[in-house]
Amino acid sequence: MKQLILAAALICGAGMAQADPVLGIWKTQADEGAFAHVKIATCGTKLCGVITRTFTDKGEYKSPNIGKRLLWDMSPNGGGAYSGGRIWQPSTGKEYKSKMTLAGDILNVAGCFGPICKKQVWARVK
Repeated sequence: MKQLILAAALICGAGMAQADPVLGIWKTQADEGAFAHVKIATCGTKLCGVITRTFTDKGEYKSPNIGKRLLWDMSPNGGGAYSGGRIWQPSTGKEYKSKMTLAGDILNVAGCFGPICKKQVWARVK
């Protein structure tokens, strides 16, 4: 009986993680003239994002960054806030601590080095 209750709790917990409103495809803000579509999904008990498409002002192109992890280890804190993650900036190759705030179809993403944060606004791709 205990195993059945534990299994049900795990299934419900997995369902809640899948229903997180931040899951889906997001268009990044342009950085060095390029932007990407990032798919945010669950990765174990955390959230991660992988680059799925890349664009310049001339249109879509096949960047070598497609398929690479852009953010990882993000934890939901409730109320649309996420923290504890890391983010990779493809234009510099550097990684930073990261946090995010979700408001409808807008995702405010920050990469931080100490108290200084570089922020971007991402839009949900429909």
